[in-house]
Amino acid sequence: MSNIVTPWRGVAAAFALNGILLGSWASRVPAVASGFGIDEGALGLLLLLMGVGALVSFPLAGKLADRFGAMRMTRWITAAYLVSIALVGFAPVLPALGLALFLFGMCHGAMDVAMNSWAAEVERHMGRSVMSSFHAMWSLGAGLGAGGGFVATSFAAPVALHFLAAALLSAMLLGPFLRLEWTSRTRTRSAADPVFAFPRGALVLVGFVALGAGIGEGAAVDWSAVFLSDVLGVSEVNATLGYAVFSATMVMMRLCVDRLIIWHGPRRVALASGLFAASGCHLCAFSGSLPVALAGFVLMGLGYAAVIPLAFSRAAADPDIPAGQAIASVATLGYGAMLMGPPLIGFIADASSLRVSFVLVGLFALLIAILSPVLERVRTAPQVV
Repeated sequence: MSNIVTPWRGVAAAFALNGILLGSWASRVPAVASGFGIDEGALGLLLLLMGVGALVSFPLAGKLADRFGAMRMTRWITAAYLVSIALVGFAPVLPALGLALFLFGMCHGAMDVAMNSWAAEVERHMGRSVMSSFHAMWSLGAGLGAGGGFVATSFAAPVALHFLAAALLSAMLLGPFLRLEWTSRTRTRSAADPVFAFPRGALVLVGFVALGAGIGEGAAVDWSAVFLSDVLGVSEVNATLGYAVFSATMVMMRLCVDRLIIWHGPRRVALASGLFAASGCHLCAFSGSLPVALAGFVLMGLGYAAVIPLAFSRAAADPDIPAGQAIASVATLGYGAMLMGPPLIGFIADASSLRVSFVLVGLFALLIAILSPVLERVRTAPQVV
């Protein structure tokens, strides 16, 4: 039993740490925007820098994970990620903030690819669907990060102090688990390997499914607090509740997803997910009060919970492409949308309104339901380590 539980704990800790840092950032987006006196359009540009940083990191992280091992790359990138959020908090001027967010996006994106590659190895080793349980730990971490933001905002804690505390506590509590024993497979890069990892073959449609989910998760991360604050006029403290309830729902749902996949199969789970997510986005878009908007974020959490884990499991099981590159290629669209979608939402909101932006996000959620059949996974034998 120990040789199964131990690697699961290590990967789960990586996912939780990643989520805590992103949730911490998401909870203080309004405070950062207010502190620098920027509007939705300018905030969109800053988020664009963050997204570009992630896109640059995806192909590099996938190749390095294949070359040096997913677990080793996860450890290295985690250290840089912890430093990057502190730099965001201590940025003194707007250009420095943009540079710090670019680095933060790079570290977040690279760690996503590396830890998902590691998760796929452990899933093969265990011989059953566990990817969603790892993503549940990410959502738990994101919820804890958002909850920390609620506390920090309630006590009027400076953003710099909040981010530094989040980094230090995460490192102390979760860092030791990343040192648990595991040996990742490695693969030497071929001269024929492409420089940038884009989906090809059957993975193209898998990538579009991930794109639909990424846009929705990105909207929740970067715009839920702004939506509640600017559109519904709730207080800055209550505005943090949007992402908190979204993350809490994601945790509870992701703890059930692996069992649902076993019972009903990936296609049916993805079909229901897309419909729930679209309903939640549109409920938010047309809401007129905080309780109704929070109900919308709950539906979004129910809908988006299973999609990225399903897409990554399908990518890692691809018979023609190494797991690191396959996951990186799907992440290019999925996490790329999660990080590049928010600036586009900002530009659309600046030209029209955030309500219109959430309607469009809901339309992308329907793409998940339409393309759900492509998530049926190729069966692979358990990995023997």
